[in-house]
Amino acid sequence: MENRVAVIGVIIEDVNSVERLNLLLHEYGAYIIGRMGIPYRERSINIISLAVDAPQDVISALSGKIGRLPGVQAKTAYSNIIS
Repeated sequence: MENRVAVIGVIIEDVNSVERLNLLLHEYGAYIIGRMGIPYRERSINIISLAVDAPQDVISALSGKIGRLPGVQAKTAYSNIIS
């Protein structure tokens, strides 16, 4: 299957979902190129940017699972490079 590079933007509004999010990220760790987290204390949210290199269905599955966590939103942007 062909891999794509993508960025998944995650906003966490419910800190009770952080543990489940970290379990998901560990599960998909083989596909994660890098991760940057920013706590935005003034707004009581956390922002995470994930760079991934994986088959499109794996990226979609990860993004969907993240987005289904309570108080968590996820959006994905794909590169046009397919390998």
